[in-house]
Amino acid sequence: MRTVSGIQPTGNLHLGNYLGAIRNWARMQDAMGTGDESLFFLADLHAISEHQDPVAFARGIREMAAAIIACGIDPERAILFRQRHVTEHVQLQWLLNGTARVGWLNRMTQFKDKAGKNREGSSVALYTYPVLQAADVLLYNATHVPVGEDQKQHLELARDIATKFNTDTGVELFTLPEPIIPPGAARVMSLRDGSAKMSKSDPSDMSRINLIDDADTIAQKLRKARTDPEPLPDDPAALDGRPEAKNLVSIYAALADESVAQVLGRFAGQGFGAFKPALADLAVAKLGPIAARLRALQDDAAELDRLLAIGAERARAIAAPTLAKAYAALGL
Repeated sequence: MRTVSGIQPTGNLHLGNYLGAIRNWARMQDAMGTGDESLFFLADLHAISEHQDPVAFARGIREMAAAIIACGIDPERAILFRQRHVTEHVQLQWLLNGTARVGWLNRMTQFKDKAGKNREGSSVALYTYPVLQAADVLLYNATHVPVGEDQKQHLELARDIATKFNTDTGVELFTLPEPIIPPGAARVMSLRDGSAKMSKSDPSDMSRINLIDDADTIAQKLRKARTDPEPLPDDPAALDGRPEAKNLVSIYAALADESVAQVLGRFAGQGFGAFKPALADLAVAKLGPIAARLRALQDDAAELDRLLAIGAERARAIAAPTLAKAYAALGL
């Protein structure tokens, strides 16, 4: 079993990134059997599909590496690297551009969502983003890829590209990866709007809990989080139609590794005046050690660079033979 996961390094991780993906990466790493491999990369090449300030971008790459390690990814057990340091990614993307079809890319809903009404003004990189994602996965012959619901379509595209490449060349080169949707993955919403995902791009810092936030900041953000005046119910179904209440209860459940029903079993009938402090205490207890480790890692840029360089070397050892076979299959 070989899993591959990537994340764009465009700023500090927040609670949604942690509960929705990174915590599950660490758990998958811990569950690896003998011979299994996990690769985690900073998708810096994907990030330039939209404009990035070069200075902030370079800083964000190291910050993201520090955050991933602080959340539990062990560079000695897993392979952690920067996408830009493994040039086989972009070389394979170009080869796969000859296999992917415009009609397939036109059906990608994420491009439509991100481009909005400015499709003509979007970068070509944003349009071909899914082909680079396919290269990210197929380069390592990944057997499984952790995905959220919004990425399932891109993994299906990777499988289509792999199938067509193998068929066109008559070479069984690429493995068709299977999706993993981690059962413990949480969908964390904004603290200011329970109908919108928690996002680093939200202009309000009060909408999210950053992993580097200190205890006082976490408590303040949760205390000011939007709620409603009704007490908590004893039935999870009663949270439907109460997005902010449902979000805070779901965050508590995810941090405590409990079900929403278990949380409501303790807090049913109570208002948010009692629930928010309990949630803040739990969040500080769970996130405090991560923030401390994150700050220590950020202060040692040389060590972060060393770890990423080692990871890139390990990744290239797997990627290079696959790329060479792809060139050969095309007669190059």
